[in-house]
Amino acid sequence: MAGTGDTPDPATPPAPPPGGPGSHDTPRASRAGMPRWLPRALVLALVLIACYQFAHWAFDRLIGLLVNVLISFFCAVAIEPAVAWMATRGVRRGVATGLVIFLVLAAAAGFVLALGSLLVDQIGTIVRNLPQYVNDIVMWINRTFGSHLDADRLKDNVLHSDWVRTYLANGASSVWGLSATVIGTVFQLFTVLLFTFYFAADGPRLRRSLCSVLPPARQSEVLRAWEIAVAKTGGYLYSRALMALISGVAHYVLLQALGVPYAPALAVWVGLVSQFIPTVGTYLAGALPVLIAFAEDPWDALWVLIFVVVYQQFENYLLQPRITARTVDIHPAVAFGSVVAGTALLGAVGALIAIPATATLQGFFAAYVRRYEVDDPRA
Repeated sequence: MAGTGDTPDPATPPAPPPGGPGSHDTPRASRAGMPRWLPRALVLALVLIACYQFAHWAFDRLIGLLVNVLISFFCAVAIEPAVAWMATRGVRRGVATGLVIFLVLAAAAGFVLALGSLLVDQIGTIVRNLPQYVNDIVMWINRTFGSHLDADRLKDNVLHSDWVRTYLANGASSVWGLSATVIGTVFQLFTVLLFTFYFAADGPRLRRSLCSVLPPARQSEVLRAWEIAVAKTGGYLYSRALMALISGVAHYVLLQALGVPYAPALAVWVGLVSQFIPTVGTYLAGALPVLIAFAEDPWDALWVLIFVVVYQQFENYLLQPRITARTVDIHPAVAFGSVVAGTALLGAVGALIAIPATATLQGFFAAYVRRYEVDDPRA
């Protein structure tokens, strides 16, 4: 019979093979949907983006503190030789650090007071002689151009003009902003001094703390890098201080011989500015004594200008190579490039610490990079 035995019924369709179009296999259906790792990857990406945004926000808020810490580190490294010298003679490191910082602040205060007295006196002289200056200018204009200006009417119009009232009103409204700037500067200076004191006074403890988390091989490298930083930064500052002293004495002798007023203050100005302000310090330092000498006698200004130019050549080619040969030996192009890069990164602070930082890196690489003799004539 047709329906008995193992013979299949021709009217019944065959069953679909496993995995065919009509199959309901669970693993293949799950592979056709969303991968299991995709939700976790999305969550991880969102977490990483949030962490980046938070780190960017925190870095933007803390950039001022980080710059202050960097300045403090270089200041502490600069005074480390003096502190270590006093510590080896029985003075406690905290007391030695305080004495060195006090001497530096006293020298800076003396410099500011000397220049402040010069500036105040010059401004007072200009204010007292301003009416005579105006009269002389008006008389020269009348003689030269045939005009008929009245000096008294001109001064009265200037004093009672609207732009003078506007300028005074704007100056009065900016007093609060100026006060906030002064308070912020004082707080920043206090922060730098505090970190400098701790970095210098607790220098050995800080080095031990850093080295305690490193293996012995890395410890020696860190200590060697620290010694190079101390030697290069301290050598740079002390060599500059010595050249500033020589420059100040030389210019003082000239200004005193010519009878230029404020010779001591001008000599200190020339010595410090020409040595500690990179690249343009020489021109800034020489401009002020030339102007003040010109106010006394134009011939004195000419002699001062000639002396500034001649002394700069003497310093560049004879004095500076001998003093800095054992401390900081940087090619002038490298020094200029480091100043430009430091200014672009950190402004005036970067310009001041660019050369010591470059000297430290150069000394560190020179200690680890091996050099070979070059015998090829094409070199």
